[in-house]
Amino acid sequence: MDPHVYNTLILSDLHLGAETSRAREATRVLKDNRFERLILLGDIFADLNFARLTKDHWKFLGYIRKLSNPKRKIEVVWVEGNHDHGLTNIMSHLVGVRVYQEYEWQYNGLRHVAIHGHQFDGFQVSNLRLSTVGTSLYLFLQKLDFKSKPIVRLIDRLNTNWLRMSSKVSSGALQYARQHTADRVFCGHTHEALHVRQDGIDYYNSGGWVDSRLTYITIDEQGVVIHEYQDRAEDAVVNQDQAEIELPDFADEPEIFEHAQYDKVAD
Repeated sequence: MDPHVYNTLILSDLHLGAETSRAREATRVLKDNRFERLILLGDIFADLNFARLTKDHWKFLGYIRKLSNPKRKIEVVWVEGNHDHGLTNIMSHLVGVRVYQEYEWQYNGLRHVAIHGHQFDGFQVSNLRLSTVGTSLYLFLQKLDFKSKPIVRLIDRLNTNWLRMSSKVSSGALQYARQHTADRVFCGHTHEALHVRQDGIDYYNSGGWVDSRLTYITIDEQGVVIHEYQDRAEDAVVNQDQAEIELPDFADEPEIFEHAQYDKVAD
């Protein structure tokens, strides 16, 4: 029996370069599922410092590059997040994908919009410099934290709750969808998976990959589903041979920073 093929799989907020990034598990999700379209819905990177990328992080990028090979006939879309800002000039050449500020498509008679969501976060928009400083401090604390990162995970949850990002982003996204006559709108940014239906419009948040709850979204003819990843034994234990795996061939290429392809919206 042929494996089920989703029309779209959405994954966001991986924060490659952060100590808490669950890149190995995210790669497993992409390998275990079949889909016609992959949307990386922003904040795939933690910041612009590529020196923080581990082998698992590079392996994730390497797999994205494989998926973007035209022979696979998979559309790979990268939607810019606030942490990705400044990387859009290199992503296209690095992993062979196009980068968008927002992405629109039609499926099953419905209009879909994917936008990271920081655009609806008033604090993020009004305090860009403070947010940048906070990100640097957050990454520094990760190096000082315990192995399971309880401090930074607590900060992440408190930040989401204190700024009420989930309600702000969902409210802003639903209003945006109404203005653009969209039936479904998808965001990331808050790290909290969520579904809200209002006035016939569905808002979905794909969650994140830096906390204990790892989530992603699939879309097919049956509808939209928020999935929660469950740890496997092979994911919890690092394979002894893994240390010998070579980095993707683009990891040491300085010319990846010289070319890019950038678009705002696609149908």
